[in-house]
Amino acid sequence: MRKKILTTILAASLVMSLLGCSSQSDSASNAENETAVEEKDTTETVKTEETLEPSGEETTITVWAWDDNYNIPIMNLAGEYYAKDHPNVKVEVVSLAKEDVYTKMQTALAGGGSGMPDIVLMEDYVSGKYLQAFKGSFADLTDKIDYSDFLAFKKDAVSYDGRQYGVPLDTGASVLFYRTDLLSQAGYTDADIQDCTWEKFIEIGEAVKEATGSYMIVEMAASKTTLLRSMMQSAGTWYFDANGEISIEGNAALEAGFELVKEMKDKGILYEAESTGDRAGALNNGTVAAIVNGPWMASTIKAAEDQSGLWKVTNTPRFSNVEGAVNASNLGGSSWYVMDTSESKDVAIDLLGTVYTNTEYYNEIMLNQACVSGYQPALSGEAFETEDEYFCGQKIYQIFAETLEKVPGVNYGGYVAEANDAITIGLAEYMNGNTDIAGGMQMASEQLKNQLNR
Repeated sequence: MRKKILTTILAASLVMSLLGCSSQSDSASNAENETAVEEKDTTETVKTEETLEPSGEETTITVWAWDDNYNIPIMNLAGEYYAKDHPNVKVEVVSLAKEDVYTKMQTALAGGGSGMPDIVLMEDYVSGKYLQAFKGSFADLTDKIDYSDFLAFKKDAVSYDGRQYGVPLDTGASVLFYRTDLLSQAGYTDADIQDCTWEKFIEIGEAVKEATGSYMIVEMAASKTTLLRSMMQSAGTWYFDANGEISIEGNAALEAGFELVKEMKDKGILYEAESTGDRAGALNNGTVAAIVNGPWMASTIKAAEDQSGLWKVTNTPRFSNVEGAVNASNLGGSSWYVMDTSESKDVAIDLLGTVYTNTEYYNEIMLNQACVSGYQPALSGEAFETEDEYFCGQKIYQIFAETLEKVPGVNYGGYVAEANDAITIGLAEYMNGNTDIAGGMQMASEQLKNQLNR
């Protein structure tokens, strides 16, 4: 996520855009998590009805993205795939810091849209603010891309006002990584922690702490929102409701999350890491027995070579007292957006619609970049059948895929970073005993309303 100070500046400028720059806009997301789809050959590339025929015209598609080890090579490979049938189309990816992508885009859109690329990458947590603030700036892909095989919650994440504007890239299946040996020393088995409730998880955590001295779970000291976000989405609720309105006070899942996080701390099973390095160290040296996080956490855990065969992956715990809660959630993810003013808009749309419905392409980025996609036909294959010796021979990517199919959809609202900041303050006041749950949530809600001028 963006750094706090940049987030605040960006949020303020976006509010200014909504109030003072609306004249520059030309026109004026989640629901069910199960989408009925027709069974397709998983090696097939699904084409949209308006797939472009190769032409002799030289075209360069410019893309803004970040991360030279992940998103950049992923899009470069997409260009190579598309060039097989469209040799005159070149993809030029501009590598920027994530914060710079948003800053440059904000500046360009506020100035009327000049200087934007053809395609831009945005996180699902923030895209909603740009779709709302700069209506008409992003191409409407609803009737251009075949969305039938994308996971419902990812389709919702690229939606605004009932229309689809982005092509999903990756997901962040929320899973529980845990030390089997520490659980065993406390008298528990794998079966005890699978499909469990948070109450059962805390019970196991207390036993682990007593038997081994290890904390059960780790979170960042400055903010506990990773856990809270995973908890909320597992119940199909979020900081914002289906209409994008702030939904903090009276949010049953968030209230239950506040209570559980405080209980973990009070019972001595929550380790509060001072930095990501501290968090990694706690996982690697046995200070902590488990963590709820996305697929990328596997590489951090595997840095401790001496722990190979001691770790496993399972689904996240669920609420026992919140209606609709399941043992599945998601943390993060990004999608591609085409600028409506792009002179090569049709080619850019065709590129995304062609490559990002190609299972061969997805399998390659799964193996090379560990990209777990939101495209259902690609959630199987060679990478997902691979047994990981480090995780006791588990097919961990298969577990990620099975999790994603059960994730409830929510409307991220676009202002997740701002909501995280507000929640952090309210939660801290509650955990420090300065207020009750209702007071902490009211404090967070009021700060967010003030920040977003609502």
